[in-house]
Amino acid sequence: MKRFDIYISGVGGQGIGLLSEAVIRAADHAGLSVCGVDTHGLAQRGGMVESFVRIGGEVTTPLVRKGSAFLVLALERTEALRAAEAYAASGGVLLYFDTLWQPLDVRLGKADAVSAEDVEEACRRLNVRHMAEKRDLPDVRMQNVALLSRAAKEGLIPGVEMEHYRKALEDLLPGKVLAANLKVLEGQ
Repeated sequence: MKRFDIYISGVGGQGIGLLSEAVIRAADHAGLSVCGVDTHGLAQRGGMVESFVRIGGEVTTPLVRKGSAFLVLALERTEALRAAEAYAASGGVLLYFDTLWQPLDVRLGKADAVSAEDVEEACRRLNVRHMAEKRDLPDVRMQNVALLSRAAKEGLIPGVEMEHYRKALEDLLPGKVLAANLKVLEGQ
């Protein structure tokens, strides 16, 4: 498989670490070479969190160059816009969970909140296909698994199938938490 770069972005507390680890393990279960790294920054204070995942090809470093991610996953609309503008490759895909955590400048009235239309316009300008995931979940902490579910159904990561994502979650989550997340993964 040719190298496939993924950039994952969100806000501290949204489960970026679980999302990136599930993608890494799913690719591993699919028999693909994979490496990844997280950067946490101010994650515990609601700051930006990002992960880089590279699958296939000759991968010598986990970092993804700006403008080269074939897939951008984001767990919040503002981060989706930032991530697409910085990391999405022309012809790539942005998949984001359509929720909004207002940054401080928005709460202070110094900036407008990012709208779904803002994301759509940026993606059009960048030649990036965009998908917004929005659904009621039993727990908001499952937004990351909702993105995995959509990625699996859309076949967004070449060579990685639903069964690989299921096995990844089985590796990472215990008992009742696993059962609830598998229902979200399967779209229930």
